[in-house]
Amino acid sequence: MLDFTYYAPTKVHFGKGKEQQVGEIVASYGFHTVMLQYGKESIKKSGLYDTVMASLSAAGIRVVEMGGVEPNPKITFVREAAELAKKEGVELILAVGGGSVIDSSKYTALAAANDGDVWDFITRKRTPESALPVGVILTIAAAGSEMSGSAVLSNLELSMKRGLNGDFNRPLFAILNPELTYTVSPYQTACGIVDIMAHTMERYFTDCEPTPLTDRLAESILVSVIEAGKVLMDTPDDYEARATMMWASSLSHNDLTGCGRENALPVHQLEHALSGEFDHIAHGAGLAVLFPAWGRYVLEKNLPRFAQFARRVWGVSEEDDRLAAQAGIEKMAEYFASLGMPQRLSDFDIPKNSLAKLTELCTFGNTRTVKSYVELNQKTIQEIFESCY
Repeated sequence: MLDFTYYAPTKVHFGKGKEQQVGEIVASYGFHTVMLQYGKESIKKSGLYDTVMASLSAAGIRVVEMGGVEPNPKITFVREAAELAKKEGVELILAVGGGSVIDSSKYTALAAANDGDVWDFITRKRTPESALPVGVILTIAAAGSEMSGSAVLSNLELSMKRGLNGDFNRPLFAILNPELTYTVSPYQTACGIVDIMAHTMERYFTDCEPTPLTDRLAESILVSVIEAGKVLMDTPDDYEARATMMWASSLSHNDLTGCGRENALPVHQLEHALSGEFDHIAHGAGLAVLFPAWGRYVLEKNLPRFAQFARRVWGVSEEDDRLAAQAGIEKMAEYFASLGMPQRLSDFDIPKNSLAKLTELCTFGNTRTVKSYVELNQKTIQEIFESCY
């Protein structure tokens, strides 16, 4: 096991009706003015908006609204939100939504607390010195951004989707009520399942010494998510399955399953290029195509690892490691397909001649390689994209 420092400061309020306490929670930190960020109309249709506003009002909290966050959050929105936050003296960004809203709020918090353009932080031209605190009311189990130190932002002018990691990105608190996810569509639920699994598997498949305890933590999350996912496809309002998925979302990306291991997230790098270029592609759907393709490409480099995954997570009984590893990857692909996820890049209706552009985006114009079991350079990345087209 490698040395590590584990830091997960987000205070979690988990359970039924916890969103009704948001005003009390915000006030307990001494904040008086918050920016409320959300997507489009779903939280208003569900009644969540009214609940949140009533709770904040009762606690004497002034609210500055900034609705309209899009999937794959955009830098143009963040820039506008940050200027408004500065103008209105906002002290906390309150994200009510899923990963896109939370990531948008994190970048707004950075942009509002630092001079210059927030994109400079992503391109490593500057390092942020501070950030406004962020609070979360989670409405979809998927990205894990509610406890993570990472955030992703899209710049459509540059056709780029990039991430930024740091403790300044970790939310101050997160309110998790599984009931708020009952109305999430089957497709978005499935995308969330894949994203949660991918966050866990990215940390599981890294080239380092064995970490038995961390392995078991990751495997138990994967098995629990697989089982809960099957339930939710038939019974979307099953509280225990929704609760499992929501908590797994947080645990999969708060670095717990990476303790003592190296972390690279190569498949996420591939997918960020995909949904950065084609904004209509949901992150989880892209991962559902790319993860099995990546696994088939690299499995020979660590057969014992993939065989262990197959046996412990998917119940494969094959004794030969190569056959077990191959079976595990195919069971993963079959499970994603059973959720209604696409299986090929061509399912997204994107042209095959775009694969070269995706490779260029992933390698930052052939200026970097992506760490993996096999060095992913321009040639190997293109081969992975082509293998699943």
